[in-house]
Amino acid sequence: MKGVFIAMNASFHGMILALGLILPLGAQNVFIFQQAAVAHRLWRVLPLVVSASLCDTLLIILAVTGVSAAVAGMPAVKMILVAAGTCFLFYMGWVTWNSKPASGNSNSDGLTAKRQIVFAVAVSLFNPHAILDTVGVIGTNSLTYDGQERWLFTGSCIFVSWVWFTALAVLGRILRRLDSRGAWQTLFNKGSALVMWVLAAYLGISLFA
Repeated sequence: MKGVFIAMNASFHGMILALGLILPLGAQNVFIFQQAAVAHRLWRVLPLVVSASLCDTLLIILAVTGVSAAVAGMPAVKMILVAAGTCFLFYMGWVTWNSKPASGNSNSDGLTAKRQIVFAVAVSLFNPHAILDTVGVIGTNSLTYDGQERWLFTGSCIFVSWVWFTALAVLGRILRRLDSRGAWQTLFNKGSALVMWVLAAYLGISLFA
């Protein structure tokens, strides 16, 4: 009975922790939502959703196993990640700012599958702050558990990531249906671009901090 309680506690702990980390507005969240609102069909944004989820899965596993902590501690690697992430976020902010809203009857599909995948990988793996958060929070919390409980904790974190990104895509589709004229989509695109530029500026400043 005690083992079952510990297992349930590990799973619940992982879900709450992952939800707390993933909820804040970030480049992944706003872009998945924006692309889902633009795409003509929900399945068109599956490459973005799956890529973002797989990247989070990789980072969580690396954090729990301790591998990413070693990488994050290398100054040269960190500088490359920051520089690449800054440039890419500025570029994607420009693309998002200039993207046109899709009306309810539009056949627009947003970015191609290839560009969705590239963006998801870039904002996940070129963002040292996200990596450090994953290592510092999820990696550290995982040390509370051993063996099976640690992997239940890890699996719960991964589960939340997949569910959250899928839910964002569904919410984006709902926005498209409700916003037939694209007025709210336009505002959201501009807001998404601003978020990306702020994040890019924050990353860039950290190079000299």
